[in-house]
Amino acid sequence: MVEDDPISAARLWFVLSRASTAIGTYIERSLGQKGYCLTDFMILEALLHKGPLTISAIGEKVQLASASMTSAIDRLEERGLVHRSLSAEDRRVRLVGLTCEGRSFISDLFARHVNDLEAISTDFSQEERQVLYAALKKIGFAAKAATPPLPSHVAGLAAKVSEIQTGS
Repeated sequence: MVEDDPISAARLWFVLSRASTAIGTYIERSLGQKGYCLTDFMILEALLHKGPLTISAIGEKVQLASASMTSAIDRLEERGLVHRSLSAEDRRVRLVGLTCEGRSFISDLFARHVNDLEAISTDFSQEERQVLYAALKKIGFAAKAATPPLPSHVAGLAAKVSEIQTGS
């Protein structure tokens, strides 16, 4: 492909998809060597950076279904990395937070994760990183804006499920 040839949106999507898959595989294998899956890491990372959250809020952040979230939280709780507690503001709401051991663990793991990402990004200059960042944000916002809303019966069901999960 000649640099001046126009690149179609389909080609961009294909390259973006392949890059995302390759990066995901790299990260999953790195985390797997440490005995954790990507889901566990994403949950712990969300709690590290956002503080205690409801299961539904974590699910929204890591884009995971409620049933999967419950089993993942159970698994992390069994490992002593997270705990469940009642909200001080509303005792109907249960929060998930990091234990001291969990905070220490994810802080170390996140630092290694950042190093892993830097290792595959060393060929990018700061300017290339800024251009890529802006382009990815731009296409993400465009895709979000172009996505039609859920049909009302599905959106209503999702709202009810969220209400039940948060206790509000």
